[in-house]
Amino acid sequence: MDKRVYGVLGISSIMSNWNADFSGYPKTTSDGETFGSDKALKYPMKKMWDNEGKKVIYIKSMDFSENKGAVTLVPRTLKQRYEHLFNVKDLKECKDIKEILKNLMSAVDVKNFGATFAESGSNISITGAVQIGQGFNKYEGTNPEEQQILSPFRVDTAKGKESKSTEGESEKSDEAKNSTLGTKIVSNEAHYFYPFVINPLAYKELVELGVTEGYTEEDYLNFKRTSLVSATAFATNSKIGCENEFALFVETKQDAYLPNLSEYIVFEKGLEINTIKVQCADLLEKFGDAIESAEIYYNPHTTKLEGISNQFKLYDIRTQKEV
Repeated sequence: MDKRVYGVLGISSIMSNWNADFSGYPKTTSDGETFGSDKALKYPMKKMWDNEGKKVIYIKSMDFSENKGAVTLVPRTLKQRYEHLFNVKDLKECKDIKEILKNLMSAVDVKNFGATFAESGSNISITGAVQIGQGFNKYEGTNPEEQQILSPFRVDTAKGKESKSTEGESEKSDEAKNSTLGTKIVSNEAHYFYPFVINPLAYKELVELGVTEGYTEEDYLNFKRTSLVSATAFATNSKIGCENEFALFVETKQDAYLPNLSEYIVFEKGLEINTIKVQCADLLEKFGDAIESAEIYYNPHTTKLEGISNQFKLYDIRTQKEV
């Protein structure tokens, strides 16, 4: 691949929780601004690749563990994941670092996002060709919503709290006699916009070492295909309202350096249809022939675009057909 790609990926979240912190609430900065981490965007992509049968290393996978006759279900370690994925009996016995590098670069997640692999004497750090920034919410009306959920089961009475009755006898509290309560936390609405850049020269040294063919056009098209649908496809309970709603891909010559394009995106909530303002048209004009193509994917059913010039090709993000 002999070009760079700059762009923005937009995710809408309606009564769902795109990226929660450890408290369960949507992740925010210290000044209260809602955002989603790059990991939140990468995970649905890795999950989609994994479901398609592609090699994905950095994803949670489970296995049985036996200890003193007791069998439990536990996540694999990175070493176990590598051995499972590449049919290696024991990574400690592998002394060929070139073979390890080749295996790592054959995994689709490593090929895109890079890896840190410090296992069994192999201290490897790979800077990914695809770099994704933090996705900030550009909708000002975002608020967290907390829902109480009633479980169909009660707590085991043996674990219930005891309280003293008026006669002095010990009895189980009402808490143990009722089914338990849970909490689900969502955002009423949020619209995240992630900047990204693809630099195929990131693997120049690894190509020279003979462990990879580099980041190819096929790799880019695979990333592009997945980035347009993975959030919509990843329909877990907390993500069922999250969808891919916008994508901007600007392909440039290898020596063109564009700024963070998500800063040129403005979202406005409408009564019936939302507006996304793309304010980088003048910027791209100034780069002239260094810009090879500019594509925008969006949902015309829910969104209208402003600031679009003739240099942009428009596509329906649902069908990926030209509008």
